[in-house]
Amino acid sequence: MKHIIIGTAGHIDHGKTTLIKALTGRNTDRWEEEQRRGITIDLGFTYFDLKNGNRAGIIDVPGHEKFINNMVAGVVGMDLVLLVVAADEGIMPQTKEHIDILEMLGIKKSILVLNKCDLVDDEWLEMVEEEIQEELSGTFLEKAPVLKVSAMTGQGIPELMDTIERVSEEDVEEKDVHTIPRLPVDRVFSLSGFGTIVTGTLVSGTIQKEDTLEMFPGGQDCKIRSIQVHGQSVAMCYAGQRVAINISNVKKRELKRGCVLAPAGSMKDSRLMDVKLEVLDSSMRILSNNIRLHFFSGTSEVLCRAVLLEDETLGPGESGYVQLRMEDDVAFRRGDRFIVRFYSPMETVGGGVILEPNAAKKKRFSSEVLESLRQKESGSATDVIELHVKDYSDTMATVAGLAKLTALSVEETKTAVGELESQGLVCTFPMKKDTYVWHSRDEQECREQILKALQNFVNKYPYRYGMPKAEVHSTFMKKVKPNVFDKYIESLAQQGVLARCEEYLAPAGYKVDKDEIYENVKKKLTGTLKSAEYDFPRVADINFGSVPAQTVEDILLLMTDEGEIIKLAEGMYTLAAYMETAKEKIISKLQAEGKITIAEIRDMFGTSRKSAKPILEYMDSIKVTRKTGAESERISNL
Repeated sequence: MKHIIIGTAGHIDHGKTTLIKALTGRNTDRWEEEQRRGITIDLGFTYFDLKNGNRAGIIDVPGHEKFINNMVAGVVGMDLVLLVVAADEGIMPQTKEHIDILEMLGIKKSILVLNKCDLVDDEWLEMVEEEIQEELSGTFLEKAPVLKVSAMTGQGIPELMDTIERVSEEDVEEKDVHTIPRLPVDRVFSLSGFGTIVTGTLVSGTIQKEDTLEMFPGGQDCKIRSIQVHGQSVAMCYAGQRVAINISNVKKRELKRGCVLAPAGSMKDSRLMDVKLEVLDSSMRILSNNIRLHFFSGTSEVLCRAVLLEDETLGPGESGYVQLRMEDDVAFRRGDRFIVRFYSPMETVGGGVILEPNAAKKKRFSSEVLESLRQKESGSATDVIELHVKDYSDTMATVAGLAKLTALSVEETKTAVGELESQGLVCTFPMKKDTYVWHSRDEQECREQILKALQNFVNKYPYRYGMPKAEVHSTFMKKVKPNVFDKYIESLAQQGVLARCEEYLAPAGYKVDKDEIYENVKKKLTGTLKSAEYDFPRVADINFGSVPAQTVEDILLLMTDEGEIIKLAEGMYTLAAYMETAKEKIISKLQAEGKITIAEIRDMFGTSRKSAKPILEYMDSIKVTRKTGAESERISNL
């Protein structure tokens, strides 16, 4: 199932909240003030199900200029935006600012919703649509589908639902669930009996109950106590879902909107960031060096100073490298997008992309600094190596191989691989001659497949130690060298991800359940073998009732491994105690006479030649006897 997040954008009072209610049947205005004033102040969240089975989370963002910071926070993780324009008013100044913000933050997929169509005639509607299309020319909304609706009457709502389903199915890419999880926090509150709860849109990876993550900035360890998605408790949440997470170890007063929940050590608190900043064409401002701005990214809002590294000023439509010096700690990753707004009066002036989230102070107009930033913008060595590693999902790459592909030295490659590993993006397996590198996304996907197969195996064969390691290798990692595969499996065992019993693999904590079926088979078998003594019966001749032959065979192998019984030949078993007695008697006979024959073993144990031969062959296998040349005669091998 694809998890998608839909957002609304548009001018105040153009009907965004009413439209969401028409789609979902729910009101997203949570606060009394919002409902009293009839405007959305903070973010509202709800969901609805599409016909294809996908569930869409929907975010109602404020349209009023004073609440633009909440609007930006709502854009986090959006896959699709509904730009809502009232047919009786057309595009307003706030609508244009929303479009600029969405474009700067990298939103690509959109639907233009002409609302309140019941209030205008066809001629007016046609004129407004033409004006809107002119306004949207050259923006990411230029080729967006146009739906004419009335949220109040329900006109066009079914068609809008169908369009949302089509666009989300065909155009929206699924988020990467096989990378490190990251949850920008947009709300923090506490509930009696539960403690601290944070909400947000999971933008990457997965989070499981009982995981221990870290809250940035600040570095507090957070144990995940419980998870809810759309009001339902779940064991795991996935990228693209709106989630509420109950965390322990952290008080509500220690957190705020703008914090980020991620794996320990995967991010770093910072107050300096290198960015590529672009000033909007429509901006009336010229940015000067060290200008004070409001910075918005993810759910964060921070005041900063913009140090222009290659220009004295940046005007409308211009772009350049800038160092942002934040007034509070922040935590971001390379590639995150942002917008900046003028300090006073508040208006959006531009945005861009973060090139280095943990920067050092830099000199202005330094050619070395600018070249370094150009490389980071176009793709660093680390980024290039990560792309190559992804190409070796089924074999793993080697450091030496990556060095050749990228024309970097082995040392430079090792440094880049180390950086990727510290970010949790790759796993490494050092061997004698080289180090093997696997992308974490591919490793996690393979691990999940293996663990699922192991669980299915022990469910199907409950009386086995687990799936043979060789079978796991040939099924899931056949192109990986055996010694590298062994190292990987050993690492999973050491982490407690799976259990290993010699050459068998099973889910972590798995033990063979010696249940009633096991005990009944064991009782029947030992009873039969005990009474038969040295006249060994065939297992196929023993009646185990309704127990399947495969189950009997598995229990026999288990009892053999545990030393309770001994396999003498195919389908022929005996009690271990009987063979111990036979061993003592045969050794005594050999010490007295120097040799022994099948006929003598037959007479010694009062059995048939058919049973005496397996006894002698068993003594050969445990090095008590050996052949002298004659088939039926043995001498001591001790």
